[in-house]
Amino acid sequence: MANRTDPTAKSIHGTNPQNLVEKIVRSKIYQNTYWKEQCFGLTAETLVDKAMEIDHLGGTFGGNRKPTPFICLVMKMLQIQPEKEIVVEFIKNEDYKYVRILGAFYLRLTGTVADVYQYLEPLYNDYRKLRQKLSDGKYSLTHVDEVIGLLLTSDYSCDIALPRIQKRYVRILGAFYLRLTGTVADVYQYLEPLYNDYRKLRQKLSNGKYSLTHVDEVIGLLLTSDYSCDIALPRIQKRWTLEASGVLEPRRSALEDDFEEEEDKEDEEQAMDVDVTTHDKDYYRGRSPARERDRDRKRDNYKHRERDYDRGRDYDRDYGRGRDRDRDRDRDRDRERDRDRDRDRDRHRLRDEDYGREREREREREGRERDRRDRDRGRRRSRSRSRSKDRRERDREDGDYRRRRARGSISPRKEHAEDKKKKKEEKKSDGTDHPDPEIAEANRLRASLGLAPLKL
Repeated sequence: MANRTDPTAKSIHGTNPQNLVEKIVRSKIYQNTYWKEQCFGLTAETLVDKAMEIDHLGGTFGGNRKPTPFICLVMKMLQIQPEKEIVVEFIKNEDYKYVRILGAFYLRLTGTVADVYQYLEPLYNDYRKLRQKLSDGKYSLTHVDEVIGLLLTSDYSCDIALPRIQKRYVRILGAFYLRLTGTVADVYQYLEPLYNDYRKLRQKLSNGKYSLTHVDEVIGLLLTSDYSCDIALPRIQKRWTLEASGVLEPRRSALEDDFEEEEDKEDEEQAMDVDVTTHDKDYYRGRSPARERDRDRKRDNYKHRERDYDRGRDYDRDYGRGRDRDRDRDRDRDRERDRDRDRDRDRHRLRDEDYGREREREREREGRERDRRDRDRGRRRSRSRSRSKDRRERDREDGDYRRRRARGSISPRKEHAEDKKKKKEEKKSDGTDHPDPEIAEANRLRASLGLAPLKL
């Protein structure tokens, strides 16, 4: 029962307000001692006292994800759903900064987009310090404007998923479209009041990086420059020209009323201190024609100053345009230099490639010449080998012929010696020369008969 939403509460973003907190965080809050002891039975009136006792903000911390008192009070506000006026008073409270942050956090969860921007953006001017409890249980130093910036730009804060809201850049989008399509009078009428908007914007540069700018700076560029966001803007007439022609009313400074009030106060003080004539009193009260003339003269001087300021701004713009033109000329010159360098590099590369091809051709030609010389040398060597082989064969044949001839042409002396030798051998072989005379006689007889000699 203690954790149930108020029956009279309305659904937020189509669901139960307590469902805006994740189930795990919600269960941690229900089990926390601070929720059970300090948040039980709180109403919209008694909630303020508990909010004044907060000394830090944060979501959950520690290993068991223990919730902080700040998130417990946010959960209680979602449960009882206080009136919008009470939440606005929380936000406007300047004495207790944590009460202001509590109201801003609740409005960010439950409020409309218009209410969120309307009531939270003025808090950008609050630079007071805050203590924030991190997830590891330690404290860190932050500021009110930083917390408001996170609420308006991020999708997650204090372990709670924030509802999605439209970006503030819709105002800049409308101003840019009006500058492109609107008339001169509409451009000055609707864009000049945005000079009082000093909120920060992120601008993406041509190199892909982000830079910090402000709404009034963007509006100033739209009203003074001819080029923005890579789009050429239509030319518009100067404001002082439109004032002279009666199209626009003279611009009135926001400080002019303050100056007139100060002058009236000084006049009243002088009228009370000095006892002068009625004419002088009328003069000091600002009712005399001379006083009116002086005031008109001062107003005219202010207009001239404004006109001089516009001329100075035009001069700065023309100077900036000339500087941009010089920069573009330098960029073109550098581009031409780079192009010439690339052309020379290509020419040298082609020349090197041609030289490489010539070297390859010469190398191939030398290789072919070397192969041809090697083939010729091998051919000559094989020819010389065949000649020497033929010569050896001829010499071998000639030697055999000589030997045959030498064997065929024996002298008679040698032939007679050989016959003697043969006869001697034949004698020795027939056994007639045996030392035994009987045997030698028998061998002679056997030789005459044609028989083999005796072998003893």
